Amino acid sequence: MTRLLDIEELHVELPLGHAMGPVIHDTTLSIGEGEAVGLVGESGAGKSMTIRAIMRLLPAGATATGQVLFNGTDVLGLDRRSLRSFLASDVAMIFQDPSTHINPVRTIGDFLIEALVTNGHMSKAEARQRVVEIMQNVGIADAKSRLSQYPHQLSGGLQQRVMIAAALAIGPRLLLADEPTTSLDVTTQAEVMAILDEQRRQKGLGMIFVTHDLELAAAVCDRIAVMYAGFVVEERAAATLHEEARHPYTMGLMASRPDPNLRSERLTVVPGRPLSAFEVGRGCPFASRCVRVEDRCREERPELCEVSGGRVRCHRADEPVDPYIRGEGGVPHA
Repeated sequence: MTRLLDIEELHVELPLGHAMGPVIHDTTLSIGEGEAVGLVGESGAGKSMTIRAIMRLLPAGATATGQVLFNGTDVLGLDRRSLRSFLASDVAMIFQDPSTHINPVRTIGDFLIEALVTNGHMSKAEARQRVVEIMQNVGIADAKSRLSQYPHQLSGGLQQRVMIAAALAIGPRLLLADEPTTSLDVTTQAEVMAILDEQRRQKGLGMIFVTHDLELAAAVCDRIAVMYAGFVVEERAAATLHEEARHPYTMGLMASRPDPNLRSERLTVVPGRPLSAFEVGRGCPFASRCVRVEDRCREERPELCEVSGGRVRCHRADEPVDPYIRGEGGVPHA
């Protein structure tokens, strides 16, 4: 598989009062052509900030170090002209809430056609034809008539399909999907994810899919990277994550999923309070919540190392895992 994107030791800091605070800690990740990688974890883990760094869409005052290599070119070092070309042709992003990213005073046609005419050197007629074809491909019925409608006239599901069409229209090689199904009902979620998966496979796109839903990530992704407090704490093939997970946080997330076949008074939870990236001390970022913690975990930060066919950031990752910790006997309640 040809490597499309290599993120190497990405470190992002944001202004916090009069100082800078880290939100991403030395993240390393790769994506191949046609491959889907899921980023999962709690809110504030750094998932969205990671993909925004790829597009250089960080907040004002933010700093990013390390490398984001697209086909060997470091995106973080691109000048304005080169960055504009990269964003116009190589990478596209599907945002979480389409209603905040589609201009409410312009028609759907204007929204979709403008980028193609401006950046793709197409005539307006050619761009209109291309947009109609893409809209049909992503499941928008009566595509021609939709071009004259405004965003408020479309349902949430149709607005998200319009966002997907806008992303696909430029013919990107890398697709960044930032929780694209969060505001949708379950049926529409399934339809939208089926569209994304189909388009990825047909066009050979690389995709990073950000989500809170482990089950959904496992269903549509080839690999999953679990993030906590700005760190990637575990990465492995989606097909083996359930059985082979080695990080206590990953196992805690899986154990906390409700099982419709079992009856329980309370859901299992990961103990303790989630930490923000800027709260992490010198030791393991998960030490304060870990049921396997020992002294060195609080003093020495573990590296992301190869363990059992994946990569794990844990001092005890190569030790046998008690079934209780894995979730077969549950994880202690908070």
